[in-house]
This record gives sequence, structure tokens and C-alpha cells, in this order.
Amino acid sequence: MFVQTQKTPNPDSLKFLPGRKVSNAGSFEVSKKDNFNNVLVKNILSINGVESIFLGSDFVSINKNKDIDWEDIKHIAISFINEFYEDGNEYIINHSKNKNEDENLDEIEKKIIHVLETKVKPAVANDGGDIKFLEFKNGIVKVKLQGSCSGCPSATITLKQGVQNLLKHYVPEVNQVEAEMN
Repeated sequence: MFVQTQKTPNPDSLKFLPGRKVSNAGSFEVSKKDNFNNVLVKNILSINGVESIFLGSDFVSINKNKDIDWEDIKHIAISFINEFYEDGNEYIINHSKNKNEDENLDEIEKKIIHVLETKVKPAVANDGGDIKFLEFKNGIVKVKLQGSCSGCPSATITLKQGVQNLLKHYVPEVNQVEAEMN
């Protein structure tokens, strides 16, 4: 198996592409402080300098401490990913999704989520990240940036010039988009 790496706009995040499915249950972000019961996740988080990992449908993004060089992390992470799949694992995250999540949303929220899912998420995933809808209230959409997008120097510009303009175009009720700060 050949795990490819791809730079992201965030210099402290690197995208790993194993060429296999990573998650069949949506995306997950896990940091060192989280208790996540998965051998690969635990192994990657144990690497010196790794702050968090983000698992998308077909990629893993690793966020590192700015004082650590990628060469100190990259080859160890690739080795862990290879071992995981060579041991016969099909997915890193294998859960069934709860399809009832949309039931409590109003029509505007459903439109916002549709735009995020179809127009924003593919571009953000390409850069090793994700965007999650949190709420819509008084014309303001609150989202959470994950993976490579979390802490990226260009995230604010992307959020305002890209996501906000797109949502305002497709959902006129939207006036502003804000990111939840951790």
C-alpha cells in the first residue's frame, strides 16, 4: 500500500491519503485530550509533536505543533497507517450514521446544510479539513472548522469571502457566517 501525503494551506497540517476508505460515519476530529478508542488514532496521537488528527471519508489530516518538523512525524504516521490497513482493517472509523439528525431542523437550516454539504465541504475536504453546521440564529450561521482548517492562517478569509458569500447567495436569510472558536 502506498500512502500519499499532500500539503494543505495550513503549514502545521498535512493530509495523508491511504487510497482506502477512512470513515463510513462522517468526519471526526480527535485531539490528545480526547479519549478515543481506536488503535491507529492512539498511535498517531502518541507521535511527538502531533496535536490532533482529523478523519475524513478518504483521508487523515494530522495537525502538529509548530515547533516540530514534518520529517519527524510523516514517516512514522505513514507506517502506522500502513500497518493498520495491512492488519485487515477496512475503515479507521466504522459506525452507522444516525439519519434522524435532520428531523429537528427548519427549512432554512436544511438549505444551509445542503449548500455546505454540496458546495463547501468538497473544497474544504480537498484541503484536508471539514466544516460543520452548528446553528442559524438571527441571520448568523455558526460553523465549526475542523482538520487542516482549524488554525489555518487563511481560514478567516475563506470563511468570509467564500463560505459567507456562497451562503448569502443561495440562502438570502443568511447575513453573516462565524466560526466557533475553541
